[in-house]
Amino acid sequence: MTSDILKYTWQFILLCLFQVLIFNNLNLGGFLNPFPYIYLILILPISIGRIPILFIGFSLGLVVDVFSNTGGIHAAATTLVAFYRPLYLKAQAPREGYESMALPHLKTFGFAWFIPYAVLIVVLHHSVLFYLEIFRFVEFFHTLLKVILSSALTLFFIFLAEFLFVSNKRR
Repeated sequence: MTSDILKYTWQFILLCLFQVLIFNNLNLGGFLNPFPYIYLILILPISIGRIPILFIGFSLGLVVDVFSNTGGIHAAATTLVAFYRPLYLKAQAPREGYESMALPHLKTFGFAWFIPYAVLIVVLHHSVLFYLEIFRFVEFFHTLLKVILSSALTLFFIFLAEFLFVSNKRR
């Protein structure tokens, strides 16, 4: 239990550092803004409670907001994603339920389960983030294109992390 807390704390710090120091400075043409820090919300254990995941989501977004000077939009987007995640997992649960310490990884549940899960979480996050950032519908399609392209790039980094850092032993 303590080792899991330390592992996720380390991942929290590492993902925040990567986001703030590297990915926030990676703006390709104004349309490609990757936000792979939300990978932490994706990979938390399925059995984690609603209150802890909301706290983690809010804290993750707040740390990125503080260092990015974005006024709370990351905190709002990650909190919404953290709220939505248990609802999605419950809706997609097998009849017999998930294992008690199941981790939602690509190698654990397979492509057919992980891809819709990751895509929905990332697109929801990016939609909230970019529409709160612009806060008007005048540039709706411009922002929609930004959501789609940034989501694709974020998903690329998430899948890359899944292939590079998640071993087959995690089950």
